[in-house]
This record gives sequence, C-alpha cells and structure tokens, in this order.
Amino acid sequence: MAPAEHATRRHITVLGTGYLGTAHAVCLAEMGFEVLGVDVDPARVKVLAQGELPFYEPGLEPLLQAGLRSGRLAFSTSYADAAAFGDVHFVCVGTPQREASYAADLSQVDGCVDALGPLLDRPCLVIGKSTVPVGTAEILAARLARMAPAGSACELAWNPEFLREGHAVQDTLRPDRIVAGVRSARAEAVLREVYADPIAAGTPFLVTDLATAELVKVAANAFLATKISFINAMAEVCEVAHADVTMLSEALGHDPRIGSAAMHPGLGFGGGCLPKDIRAFMARAEELGVEPALSFLREVDNINLRRRARMVDLARELAGGSFDGRTVGVLGIAFKPDSDDIRDSPALDVAATIQGLGASVTVYDPAAVRHARRAHPELTYAGTAIEAVTGADVTLLLTEWREFREADPEELGQAVAHRNIVDGRNALDAARWRAASWHYRALGVGAGATSGTPAG
Repeated sequence: MAPAEHATRRHITVLGTGYLGTAHAVCLAEMGFEVLGVDVDPARVKVLAQGELPFYEPGLEPLLQAGLRSGRLAFSTSYADAAAFGDVHFVCVGTPQREASYAADLSQVDGCVDALGPLLDRPCLVIGKSTVPVGTAEILAARLARMAPAGSACELAWNPEFLREGHAVQDTLRPDRIVAGVRSARAEAVLREVYADPIAAGTPFLVTDLATAELVKVAANAFLATKISFINAMAEVCEVAHADVTMLSEALGHDPRIGSAAMHPGLGFGGGCLPKDIRAFMARAEELGVEPALSFLREVDNINLRRRARMVDLARELAGGSFDGRTVGVLGIAFKPDSDDIRDSPALDVAATIQGLGASVTVYDPAAVRHARRAHPELTYAGTAIEAVTGADVTLLLTEWREFREADPEELGQAVAHRNIVDGRNALDAARWRAASWHYRALGVGAGATSGTPAG
C-alpha cells in the first residue's frame, strides 16, 4: 500500500515498543511519517533496529524492514532523542494489573511522562494510546503543563487503540474507528493530519473529551468480554440440557440486535488486555463510587475462568476419571491463534493444571513454544502436532490455529494411543472426527447432542 502524498510529514515518536508501540511505529512509517520508536530496554531496541520482531505478528516484520530501509523508521533508548526529534509523541507503554489488586499499574505511563515532560521545550502534542483508568488523562495533562518548559504549548490528547493480535497491520492502517479525545481545535487538527490516510479511506473519526476517549477502550473490552462470557454461560446450560451451544450461537447470531461477532463458545478469553482491563475497570468504578454499575463484570470474569476448569473435567472424563499415568497431547498454547502471546492464556493454564494433576503433558503451538517453555518448563514441548499427540490417551485442542482446524483426524489417529479428543474451541468438524472413530467432546455440547460443523 503506497502512502498518500503530503507536502510535509510530521516527525513522530512512539514511546514504548511492546506489541502496541511497535505496530503503531511501523505502520506510521508505512504511512510516510518520520518515526522514532523509543524504549528503555536496550535489547528490544537492538532487535527492532535489526529488522526483527520480538513477538509474532503476521505481516508486520516485512513492514518493519521496509521502514528501516527507507530511513523513515529508527529506534532509540533516549528520551532526549525523542524530545529533539518529534513534535507528536505517542505514549504506548503497558498498563498491567497490579499485584494483589484489580487496579491498573500506571508506573510505566507515569515514568514515560515524567521522563519526557521536562525535555519538551517547544510546542508539541503528547497522545496517550495506553489503556488507562478514566481520569488519568486529566492528571497527566496538568502534570505535563507544569513540568514541560513549553508550558501550555505542550498539550495532551487521548487516542485509544483497538488492535487485535493477529490483525495489527490491518487494524492500524485501516481501523474501524478513530477516537480523538482532545481539548483544543489544534489537537484535533494534528490527529486528523496523522490519520489523514485512513480518514480518506472512510474510517470514522470521532472527536470526544479526554474522559470519554479513555472510557471507549475499556467499555469496548468490557462489552466484548461480556458477550464471550454470555455464550459460554449458555454453554454451561447446554451441556446439562444435552443441547449444542454451537447451534444455539449460530441461531442467536442471525438476530441483528445480537450479531455473531464474539459469540463463539469455547475455552474463553485471555491475553494481555481483556482480563486485566475488565478488572481495572471494576477497580476504577469502586474508586468513583459506582461499583454496583460494573458488578456484573465480576461474574463475566468468573464464567470465563470456569471454562478452564470444565476443560480439565472433560479431559479427565476421557482419561478414565484420573490423570495418573495418562499421556495428554495439547494442540495450541497461545491465548489465541496468530499470536505468540501466552499472557493469561487459558490454553497454557489448562495444560499446566493437567500436568499438576498427574498427567504427562506434551504441547505444540506454531508460535508460542519459546515463551511457554520459559513460563512452564515442567511441560514437554514438541515441534509438530503429530509429535505432540504421539502416544496420547487424550488430545486437547486449546488454540484454534488453522493448522489444527484443518488437521487430518486419520493421520493424527495413527499417532495417538487412544482416539479421545476434547475440542476446547468448537473449531473442528465433529462429524468428520467421529467418522474417523474419535471419541469427540466439546465445551458446551452435551454428551447426547449431535454437534454440527463449525461455521467458517
């Protein structure tokens, strides 16, 4: 995709080169901007400057290399370099969950602003993209105005991100919406300039106040998590009622008021965003005195975690009632396909739990093994799906990579000890696997129900 031509392009810094920051920096360079990515981790900066991604994301590494070759993209560990280089600064650092608390840990955001602010000696716009509790932006704006030599000419805006892992390039270059939380016409104009290409392509550009922009992100994640947990609550009912949640989900999805997006039943959500964001949202609601308004999110979280326990129970049933001395093959340990992210991964949690209950667990994932091996060295890791299930008494599909969805049940059947499979993502054609003499079970499908072929 050739970037649109503009008479001048602003110099942009991206502070924090984790998943969000790297994707944003690379795609801004692809749009034609001069971009400097800044991170306090020298090893990460070195890897990126060599044109290598420190994580898995389809389609992003070629754009990283193209940006470096063009000279439009560079990386540094220096905030002084950032202040001297840019007139637009995107804050893309992490906001993980605090230890022993639901609240968000804002230390990286605070550290970023405190490091950059005293160096800003000319008019500029600092734009927050990190997911933060509502009210954070107002506090940061006041802090910047106090500490920056440029004073009020150093302005703050909030522009939440809506990236889906596995789709970062598309979601950055052609987002489904752009939200601009601003306090001046100047800030709005700068953001319109930065996003001129997607706006010209038809992406809606929504102008809000700072607080609303902060809420858009957490509200979107809360709604998404609620929708996922709703269909998984229905899965609990379907199992005891001998019904099929996949067919129920399809029927519900045809209602335009409900829709089929995020209505796919299975092992539940994980990753570095949804779990910690809904918990931080609950914590912030309590601080604001409106805790009852979000009390439902506690049950959303509980439903999600119960899916993991149910997956363990189904696997134990197929293992004969106990994991002692059993061999379990696991397909997929990333929290979702097309990602190597294992943060709060339901799949990895299930695998580790079953290992702890006495089974010998061998896992395979196309991208996430390197990270999982560090987090759970007690598991056995395989280089292929066939290797992972060789000799298995029970096979578990826990992450719905295309490789697994399209796997040949007869070929895998030749490798296992017993043809028992639990489909944790309702991703397989149940009839095809049963025709190959597999004992097939799935989350949300009662033992007496006849599961249909998954959509897609």
